[in-house]
Formats: sequence, structure tokens, C-alpha cells
Amino acid sequence: MLLAGQTDPAGLAELARGRLRAKEEPDRHRSEGDSSEMTPPAGGGFMGRDIDDVASDATWNRDARHETATERLDRNWADLLQELRVVQTGVQLLTGLLLTVPFQARFADLSDFQRNVYLVTVSMSVASTALLIAPVALHRVLFRQHARQLLIGFSQRSALAGLALLAMAVIGVVVLIFDLVTGRTGAVIAGVAALVLFGSLWGLVPVILRRTRTADRRDRTAD
Repeated sequence: MLLAGQTDPAGLAELARGRLRAKEEPDRHRSEGDSSEMTPPAGGGFMGRDIDDVASDATWNRDARHETATERLDRNWADLLQELRVVQTGVQLLTGLLLTVPFQARFADLSDFQRNVYLVTVSMSVASTALLIAPVALHRVLFRQHARQLLIGFSQRSALAGLALLAMAVIGVVVLIFDLVTGRTGAVIAGVAALVLFGSLWGLVPVILRRTRTADRRDRTAD
């Protein structure tokens, strides 16, 4: 029996344990994130790990950014939207200008080769526009479906395909213009130069930097 003013040691211990559990519970949920967003990757492939496996560098994100898997997905989506805003303006302007070309007076003077180049270029520009805007449509359809990981994976691939088609469309415009102004030889030279430029800046350099970065991370992990 306890006298007035005395406390039960067992009760105090139980109270302390309860408070500790209450404090640890949010941290546990925060570290685990949303289990629906933590599905393992469906397969390998180029950049597949970072797209589909949210937990692939969860340790680094937790230590360096102090973010959960869900917070990382939100950040990835925000970054992707900023990038899409930059490229969407250009591809929309290019597509709009190309669609007005047949209504110009000199369009009837184009050779068969120039017409074919124009049609291929318009097709690639329209397809690029569709791919680069597709993430917005998908986001509307999947709104409040808790499918952020699926959305980011699709949008990543859609953006890469859209950028590739955009580069080809610009190269087509370059070939068409140089063919009209300087002739076939100048068009071939300009087209090859544009292909090397886009292939290097949009393809080769990013892949080299990515592989170098991946190798550096692998070496640090091994050490």
C-alpha cells in the first residue's frame, strides 16, 4: 500500500515505456514511408534501378536529405515538372511553326525530298509534343490514386523518348532549311553536324557522367 505523496515505481516505469513507444512510433512510420510506394523493380535495364526502385538509395536519402521514400517521390516529381516546363515551350513552338508551313506561298515549290523531310519532321515534332505532355494527362487520371511511383516511372521514360524525338525534329528542320538555301551537300553536312551536337550534349555526355558517377559510388561503397 502506498502512502500519500508516494509513487509506484512500476507505474512510473510503465508510463516511461509508453511515452517512449509514442515517441518512436512516428519515427518508425517516417522511416518506412508509404509501403505502397516501395515495390521492388520489375526488371533491370538502362536507368531502371533509379526509376522503379525507390529504396535503391534510401540510405543516402535518409542520411543526406533526411527524407522518406514518399518525400523523395514528391521531390522527383517536382524536379521532373520543372524540366518538362522548360522543354514543353520549345516543342510547342516548333510544332506550331511547322504546322503553318504548308500554308506558305512557296510550299508548292518544294521538291519531293524536301516534302518528305518536312512530313517526317512534323511527325516527330507532334509525337514529341504528345510524349512530353503525356505526364500531365496521366497525373490527372491517377489523381489521388497514390500512384506517384508509377507516375514518375512512366514520366521519366516518356520524357526521354520525347527529348529524343525533339532532337530528331530539330535536325529535320536544319536539313530542310539548308537544303533550301545551300543545296543537298550543305543539308547533309548541317544534318550530320546537328546530329553530332545533339547526340553529344543530350546523349553521350549524360551517359558518360552517369556511368562515372555510378562507378564512384560503387567504389566508395566497396571502401
